[in-house]
Amino acid sequence: MMKKRLLVVGILLLTLVMAFPAYAQDFTIAMVVKGAGNPFFEACRRGGEEAAAELGFNFIFQAPATPTSEGQIELIDALIAQQVDAILVSANDPDALVPVLRRAMDRGITVVAFDSGVAPAGRHLFLNQADMELIGRMQVQMIAEMIDYEGEIAILSATSTMANQNVWISWMLQELTKPEYEKMELVGIVYGDDLREKSYNEALGLFRSRPNLRGIISPTTVGLAATARAIEDQGLSGKVALTGLGLPSEMAEYIRNGTSEAIALWNPIDLGYVSSYMAHAMLTGAIKGEAGEIVNVGRMGEREIVADGSGGLEVLLGAPFVFDINNIDEWADVY
Repeated sequence: MMKKRLLVVGILLLTLVMAFPAYAQDFTIAMVVKGAGNPFFEACRRGGEEAAAELGFNFIFQAPATPTSEGQIELIDALIAQQVDAILVSANDPDALVPVLRRAMDRGITVVAFDSGVAPAGRHLFLNQADMELIGRMQVQMIAEMIDYEGEIAILSATSTMANQNVWISWMLQELTKPEYEKMELVGIVYGDDLREKSYNEALGLFRSRPNLRGIISPTTVGLAATARAIEDQGLSGKVALTGLGLPSEMAEYIRNGTSEAIALWNPIDLGYVSSYMAHAMLTGAIKGEAGEIVNVGRMGEREIVADGSGGLEVLLGAPFVFDINNIDEWADVY
């Protein structure tokens, strides 16, 4: 009789264990972004919160007051002390964060970089927005069409140390070597440090120093919106073309009034969502973080882990989407 009772209890316990998925654990995943008050990263936060609601983990969102690696290091040190289970990070500097993230990894904390990568030594996985070459070349192709492949152009980037910006720019320079761009000239690369007023002032500086400027590429949401405002304030709409990577919600009015014909971007909500799923999958053991593994990323389906060419591993989110007058209204309220 006692054996039968024990067998029944065992079956009940096994049933209960199977009824609760492996992810029903009290994990804490923290997201550390480049800087406070950036709408792009607020959208990433929404994606992380969405994943947390679906998977049942605790979600922490943190950002330094200004977009510096020093500020991020301070936040990550505090998260290590709090003994969080995973850290998601968009790096202001790909190398400066490696020592502190190595300490996190040595403590058993899973590290997933997203948006702007960390050197492979400082993370387990990287969620790349899209193929870096495609993003860089695409922005040159867009500005070229706007200025009929002729005239001076400039690039207004974020900071000189941001890995994603620098890789995109390197591919822009490669694209510009093609014969079809022989009548175009890149006359400057300036940095607004992902600060609104500095980006605005850098744009004004370009207008003053290059009176024949035909177009600007800004591969950063903060810089793009600031440049659009500067173009309008100086009465240069229709004279200086503008494209880059921007939030449709911020750029909608500028697209409607012709200050910018078109912009591109992936969905930052999806960046926060997928990176959270990746970290959670490693915490639960669903994946080990090895090349060739397939990770389930919820409503986004499945993604394969692949080599990133720098000795690390990455997952690709997907190709960027182009926003123009034909579709901006339907996306402006999304993000």
